[in-house]
Amino acid sequence: MAVTDTPFTEFRDGVFATLPAIVAAVPFAVLLGALSGDRGLSVAEMGLMSALVFAGASQFVALDGWGVPPSWWLLGLTALVVNLRHALMSASLVRHLGAFPPWAKPVALLFMVDEVWAFAEARAATRRLTPAFYAGMVVLFYLSWVAATLAGAVAGSLIRDPAALGLDFAFIAIFVVLVAGFRRRPRFFAVVGASVGASVLTDLLLPGAWSIMVGAGAGMLVAAFAPGREEGGA
Repeated sequence: MAVTDTPFTEFRDGVFATLPAIVAAVPFAVLLGALSGDRGLSVAEMGLMSALVFAGASQFVALDGWGVPPSWWLLGLTALVVNLRHALMSASLVRHLGAFPPWAKPVALLFMVDEVWAFAEARAATRRLTPAFYAGMVVLFYLSWVAATLAGAVAGSLIRDPAALGLDFAFIAIFVVLVAGFRRRPRFFAVVGASVGASVLTDLLLPGAWSIMVGAGAGMLVAAFAPGREEGGA
């Protein structure tokens, strides 16, 4: 007799799916929290930032440009540019939210980070994406991220040289793994090549967060218009 998935088993599967990403994200979150003290943020302020923003790249860029007093409009603009890629990711993910009630769809997109998006797309490619599975991915990831940044803020004075511990590489490692997970998709190498090339060129000409959005746009154009086999529906 076939075993029927229940909300509990779906939630459990969502938790297990993101465990490797959580293990990789925690060192980066600790590093992020540790750097917050150098920018004049208290432990409570760092925890509030992680709880409300929940976006590692934006938080890191914000801390990098933090001043006394901070330039709010510049921080907001930088975070907007960095996170514009989420508009493209949301357009992709919303296609798979048919099992979600209307009120849950904006909530799901609110908690969508790169890792959650990647694992949700992978799930939707093989079976139906359910609210329980998505919640399993988000809940532990969110709590771990906030807790790790708080821990880093508390122990910030103890981490003198993050590079010596390899914590600064965690961010890169996460995205390398996420990108590699799509290697069997049509036009994968063309899309990645266009994104990397456009990002590097933009960063050379205009250093800053714009390279992220330009790279995302280049990859999107190649995915939309380059010849190749179309992906089957999920």
